[in-house]
Amino acid sequence: MSVANESISREFILLGFSDRPWLELPLFVVFLVSYILTIFGNMMIILVSRLDSKLHTPMYFFLTNLSLLDLCYTTSTVPQMLINICSTRKVISYGGCVAQLFIFLALGSTECFLLGVMSFDRFVAICRPLHYSVIMHQRRCLQLAAACWISGFSNSVLQSTWTLQMPLCGHKEVDHFFCEVPALLKLSCVDTTANEAELFFISVLFLLIPVTLILISYAFIVQAVLRIRSAEGRRKAFGTCGSHLIVVVLFYGTAIYMYLQPPSPTSKDRGKMVSLFYGIITPMLNPLIYTLRNKEVKGAFKRLMTRIILSRK
Repeated sequence: MSVANESISREFILLGFSDRPWLELPLFVVFLVSYILTIFGNMMIILVSRLDSKLHTPMYFFLTNLSLLDLCYTTSTVPQMLINICSTRKVISYGGCVAQLFIFLALGSTECFLLGVMSFDRFVAICRPLHYSVIMHQRRCLQLAAACWISGFSNSVLQSTWTLQMPLCGHKEVDHFFCEVPALLKLSCVDTTANEAELFFISVLFLLIPVTLILISYAFIVQAVLRIRSAEGRRKAFGTCGSHLIVVVLFYGTAIYMYLQPPSPTSKDRGKMVSLFYGIITPMLNPLIYTLRNKEVKGAFKRLMTRIILSRK
């Protein structure tokens, strides 16, 4: 109980790259620009998908979920990071650290399963087109999305609880930009082997299994696309699936590197940069990838802008 009370009153110091002050200004600019683009891009996708009836399909329903997730995902960490970069005291309260840990972990876990569901949607659309409306009906889409969110938040409750129960024994310097499980485990003054094994198992469950199923589904998708006689049809199918595949590679590749590689003191700075990539850069790139490579979204955005302009005349 005394350890818990001591923890509650403690502030954590988020070291980041404080040992390299010359990096702070470039990082501040990168974080700020990335965050603004993330907010604007994902809000645009949510608005366009909801306001344009032509985009009321399972694919854009899941894309809306992804955009909402990315908005909350970055908001849980980036504002605090910007404040700390500008401050001489790079601290976060115990309660803020707990909230950041829980939200970041919950949304990251949710995205792992959501990207898998999006690949299943593309698999059904291309490999079972005649049964698509029967398989991916509205109720099933809601069930699949709910399962992703519930699984992600359930995992976060378990992992956050296990991590926060570890005694810290006065340690308060987090060698990271934000409160993340691997960084907090390093603060513990007891053996964390069991926690690291649990984290590895959960990472396999949430990362390797979904990405394996995604790759299998895309193997079938490629076979089906190559059987399409129309060159335009093949190009459209590859364009739609290519966007999703780019997002999959960016997100899972960096997350697997962070959570499934053996811990190494020499790679701690590299780990920080990798976590920034899947925590900040990937959410910023998602709307760009889906809009720049998607004629339907670009067309819906133009129709929305035209409607707004005409309503003001």
